[in-house]
Amino acid sequence: MIIGYDAKRAYLNGSGLGNYSRNTIEVMMQYFPENNYYLYTTDDDTPYFYIDENTPNVQVRTPQSTIDKLSDSFWRSYTIYNQLQKDKIDLFHGLSNELPFSLSNKKIKSIVTIHDLIFLRYPHLYSFLDRAIYNRKFKRASEISDRIIAVSEQTKEDLVHFYKIKPEKISVVYQGCNPLYYQQASEELKSFTRQKFDLPMHFILYVGTIEERKNLLGVLKSLYANKIDIPLVVVGQARKKYFDTIQEYLAEKSIHNVYFLENVELHDLRVIYQMAEVFIYASVFEGFGIPILEALNSKVPVITSKGGCFHEVGGKSTIYIDPKDIWEMGDAIKKVLSDKELREKMKIDGYEHARLFRHENIAKNLMAIYKEIIG
Repeated sequence: MIIGYDAKRAYLNGSGLGNYSRNTIEVMMQYFPENNYYLYTTDDDTPYFYIDENTPNVQVRTPQSTIDKLSDSFWRSYTIYNQLQKDKIDLFHGLSNELPFSLSNKKIKSIVTIHDLIFLRYPHLYSFLDRAIYNRKFKRASEISDRIIAVSEQTKEDLVHFYKIKPEKISVVYQGCNPLYYQQASEELKSFTRQKFDLPMHFILYVGTIEERKNLLGVLKSLYANKIDIPLVVVGQARKKYFDTIQEYLAEKSIHNVYFLENVELHDLRVIYQMAEVFIYASVFEGFGIPILEALNSKVPVITSKGGCFHEVGGKSTIYIDPKDIWEMGDAIKKVLSDKELREKMKIDGYEHARLFRHENIAKNLMAIYKEIIG
């Protein structure tokens, strides 16, 4: 089988969609090496992803003509089809919510992964232009694809609701996280990492972009209102306007025990997870929530939001709260911090639940869909 992937995010995005793209490509190469894989990207010279040139069954394709190099978006949407035909692609998989518009003639089978439709559920969080661009790309890809892969049942429900897609066209295949999170760090490595980032001995951990939907301000308000005097470590890139609001709140309440870390490398982040007392993920809405899975694999108790996809990822071991209720959130944090037996049970049960999302299962599920589509 000759499989093509839209690998732009794998090469150019350090988190989120980039992680999903890299993980998907790597697991398929690992578990199904008998296939040939073509990776299509506008730039393959980046620090995020590297493929050995000597790998016999993998080819990387970038824009070659002067016109395509000047407009890589035009190449990804239209003229890439000529290259797909030349490479004799059996199946093209768009890994990040979009497909080349030129695939609409159906001569090449296609699959698209849709991660979420948050811009339709919470339009006030996005600019008009962003909403228009996302809607055009996501809707078009959903319509012209032979199959849609949703990363959660929640995303599948949204595709049916907003785009009126027939449920039978949508397959749910959960995401995984980097296998590095399966590895437990030594006490020496934890001590080194603690010193490297100047972290406290005990802390609550937040991982995610600092933006309104992720609700960091709600977490801070809960800690302050409930008088929970334990440092909070925040790992994630900041969106300026919302981050300014966070800083104003910290100054107003004279809160000084919040540690902000940006651009943390993967091998450091997995150690930071393992040092945390509890992981808090009080997002209002997600398509999947990979940080929950990273925490469960790191054997950290997880507190996250009720509803949506969170129960799918968190399983029975996780504590669920209303992300807008600072008192309920505070009670949950206090409960976990004060009950050692509960923490240990959440760690063990959570780790077992996370095993359902291991790469072998994901690869088998994807390949079954690939074969079904190709026939």
